[in-house]
Amino acid sequence: MPVLNEIRKPVEKEMDEFESFFNRTMQSNIPLLKIILNYILRRKGKQMRPLLVFLTAGLNGTIAESTYVAATLIELLHTASLVHDDVVDDAKERRGALSINALWNSKIAVLVGDYMLSQGLLISLEKSRYEMLEIVSEAVKSMAEGELLQLQKARKLNIKEPDYYKIIISKTAALIAACTASGARSVTEDQDVIQQMKEFGENIGIAFQIRDDLLDYETNGLTGKIVGNDIKERKLTLPLIHSLEIASTVQRNRIMSIVKRKKKTRDEIKEVIEFVSTSGGLEYAELKMNQFRDKALAILDSYPDSSYKNSLKKFVYFTTSRNK
Repeated sequence: MPVLNEIRKPVEKEMDEFESFFNRTMQSNIPLLKIILNYILRRKGKQMRPLLVFLTAGLNGTIAESTYVAATLIELLHTASLVHDDVVDDAKERRGALSINALWNSKIAVLVGDYMLSQGLLISLEKSRYEMLEIVSEAVKSMAEGELLQLQKARKLNIKEPDYYKIIISKTAALIAACTASGARSVTEDQDVIQQMKEFGENIGIAFQIRDDLLDYETNGLTGKIVGNDIKERKLTLPLIHSLEIASTVQRNRIMSIVKRKKKTRDEIKEVIEFVSTSGGLEYAELKMNQFRDKALAILDSYPDSSYKNSLKKFVYFTTSRNK
């Protein structure tokens, strides 16, 4: 991906070294676990989170061994959370390939996720990076709470806008904030800087999730998601939440009756998409996304110009303009 390649330039060498560092943590003598870990490695994503760790570290100091530890912890947490998420969502695919729980089963998937989390804990202890362990442990706790809150709200489908933000701050934004906080902590002990970088990451994370929600309504064929998949899975995201809040009682009842159905026809999904499109839900979500993007950029503006700052700016814009 040309944009990400451009963003990577200031830390290209470090990212290549990180890959070897990370791959060594994904090893096991247990035959089944070895097969599954190799399967995960072959289907790795864009590694945006480790990239964010290295860029944030470079912005605030000199990249060190502790930065590699932070990036590895974050990537292990992220990968484990995806494996666990697929179990929670009963998802059969991940990044265009079969998920771990689809290929093996949910019990094995949960254990594999647990194994990766424990690897992260061990690495931080081996390297005596207790401060990294604290940042990542807080993120794990927050993500679990966010998932449980989402499941609780999803039962009655009564998610309002404040609930939506609470959930995504606990889930997506918590992990991105851990990236930027741990990146900063790997090069400085200044708590004000670490907190500022945490807020920077949280704003990116919220904007990132809203963009993800918007992709569910786009029909350009470039997204990795199925159009209307959130609706199909009865997930209330910001565009739909806002549209329902300003709709008439008749409209709201009609749309909610569709959303609540476990099985929906293609025409019903299309009706919900058209309702959101004509209600201004997409424009509203984009407005909110850009507000959080601008908050992140405002934090960057307090730093002197550098290749790291330039790449982080591009990273922020990428999160809100990506097509998948």
